[in-house]
Amino acid sequence: MTTHSNAYEETDVDLDLTQDDVLDDEEPSSTGYDREPNTEGLELEERQALRRVVGMSTELTDISEVEYRKLLLERVLLVGIWTDGSAEDAENSMAELKLLAETAGSEVLDGVIQRRKKPDAATFIGSGKVHDLRNLVASLGADTVIADGELAPAQLRNLEDKLKVKVVDRTALILDIFAQHAKSKEGKAQVELAQLQYMKQRLRGWGGNLSRQAGGRVGAAGGGIGGRGPGETKIETDRRRINTKISKLRRELKDMKGTRSTMRQERRRHSIPSVAIAGYTNAGKSSLLNSITGAGVLVENALFATLDPTTRRTTTSDGRVYTFTDTVGFVRHLPHDIVEAFRSTLEEVADADLLLHVVDGSHPDPLSQIQAVREVLNEIGASDVPELIVINKGDIADAMALAPIMQREPQAIVVSARTGEGIDKLKSLVEASLPQPDVAVNLLLPYDRGDLVSRIHSEGAVDQLEHTADGTRLTARVHPSLAGDLTPYAVTATL
Repeated sequence: MTTHSNAYEETDVDLDLTQDDVLDDEEPSSTGYDREPNTEGLELEERQALRRVVGMSTELTDISEVEYRKLLLERVLLVGIWTDGSAEDAENSMAELKLLAETAGSEVLDGVIQRRKKPDAATFIGSGKVHDLRNLVASLGADTVIADGELAPAQLRNLEDKLKVKVVDRTALILDIFAQHAKSKEGKAQVELAQLQYMKQRLRGWGGNLSRQAGGRVGAAGGGIGGRGPGETKIETDRRRINTKISKLRRELKDMKGTRSTMRQERRRHSIPSVAIAGYTNAGKSSLLNSITGAGVLVENALFATLDPTTRRTTTSDGRVYTFTDTVGFVRHLPHDIVEAFRSTLEEVADADLLLHVVDGSHPDPLSQIQAVREVLNEIGASDVPELIVINKGDIADAMALAPIMQREPQAIVVSARTGEGIDKLKSLVEASLPQPDVAVNLLLPYDRGDLVSRIHSEGAVDQLEHTADGTRLTARVHPSLAGDLTPYAVTATL
């Protein structure tokens, strides 16, 4: 999103209430939670106003689409806080939140940002601004408010109580998108585990749901078989059930992880190099995989369109086999629960011989995307994997915008998965970066051992080959595991 000098505009609703303007029906809390934090050093206008972000409204032009969305889509209002960085950084974060909301199936009505030194401990944006936000919600007819950050349970509860509409945070929004897009059994289990871990800390009771259970006897009020006895509340029962489900999912994922680990070990046993494709969501990882290998993976201009990893075999120009693996996309502030739940999948990146870090060259702030991806890579232990920066969408990228990336990452390569530009050069760089066989062998193989000749071609590099009356004579470079199988056929004479 391009930043303009008039990027923030006033709405019809009076949003410039001063700090002394509080609700008549609210009293200042003795705990001080409802007081504005120390904003010394911030401009008066900045700290007293919620500011609109231009371009937040979802554009609906097709009549059928409008009618469909009016029936099915939530009407949401975005709210964020600007604590550090530039105004452009804050707007980019809100623009990304808008894309996330639309991917989840929402109609974005508007977006506002407040300038603060830190989030308010009780209401995220401060009690006075909650009043402003409630007026804006009422004027727009929004039924959901999405916060650009992770809300604490108390903040979530306080906002819902004051705004009288559903409130979700960035983490819950990403989890919802993951739940929509997960297709495999492992992917669905991983998403469910992350959702339960998030939900466990945010359970809340409503009225009678907090009453104590009698327990012990069938038919006793709120109790019966399965309760722990007198004193257990409904919210405690819910938490216990969630913990039980989490334990079950972890056992299932552990079994699935064993299957994935076996496949990786089999590839390592045959010394098949692996290349992992990672990067920011919607950077074009699946398109790149399709361009290189013809994998036929789903390609869609949407965030987190593909979650399940896809591994495809391909060959180098000299016949060596290696694999490409497309992984889940990353995003700013990727929820920790997602990283933990998808750890077995992300291990494909940590175990790779080469990492293709795909960057969206058309994005207004690609350097921040690179930093966000590297933070996740460091968290999963993949920071030591050799990395090649691949700037995708070169056909629509601005050369001036790419200059800072090329200056910081001089080894980066610009490609276009859509047009094929730079793909051949990328393949050559990948082949040159793969682990090279280092054991030289000189062999005479009988003609009935064509299987070994095939393995040498696929796993090693053939230097010379000659068909003689006694068999196939060749010199090659192979990996140590294959060299052991070839020992009986070694000869000392050269070709």
